[in-house]
Amino acid sequence: MWFVALFFIPFLTVLIYVIARGKGMAERSSKESRECQAQIGQYTPSVAGTSAGPTEEISRAKALLAAGTITPAEFDSLKSTALSGS
Repeated sequence: MWFVALFFIPFLTVLIYVIARGKGMAERSSKESRECQAQIGQYTPSVAGTSAGPTEEISRAKALLAAGTITPAEFDSLKSTALSGS
């Protein structure tokens, strides 16, 4: 009989603890989740930078071509990539 008590008492105490403290745990978890989402929302744009449109990308590639930094074949490749949107 003592074995049954040793087996079920820990589960019973955990169940009582979760019932008694569950709301607080859920609130803390929700708060941490909101804080994490806010941090991600601030961090992501800072590392992603601004998205340039196809016109801006082609004009940058044209400037590199004019400066002799890239070849006409590379310019055509950059232009087709910018126009395809990938």
